[in-house]
Amino acid sequence: MAYQKLQAYKAADVTPSDSSNIPNISSPDGVRNSGCVLYIGTGGNVKVLTSSGDEVTFTNVADGTFFPVQVVKVFSTDTTASGIIALW
Repeated sequence: MAYQKLQAYKAADVTPSDSSNIPNISSPDGVRNSGCVLYIGTGGNVKVLTSSGDEVTFTNVADGTFFPVQVVKVFSTDTTASGIIALW
């Protein structure tokens, strides 16, 4: 299992998109995107693309959840959760 920091040093609002990835700030050279973890403000379904290329929908994610999956994209299609924040 990959090491995952417990504290974030950067945060940004996420606008779900079927075409755009979350900006890559996880690699100094900008090439490798190891993704970010998410905070879900208002729960619901969250469809993501993981840093390893898996496309998956997590259902019934609770309000106020820290989402410990390395994510590079949150899709607008099939995502009903809101108040999503990317954490690096």
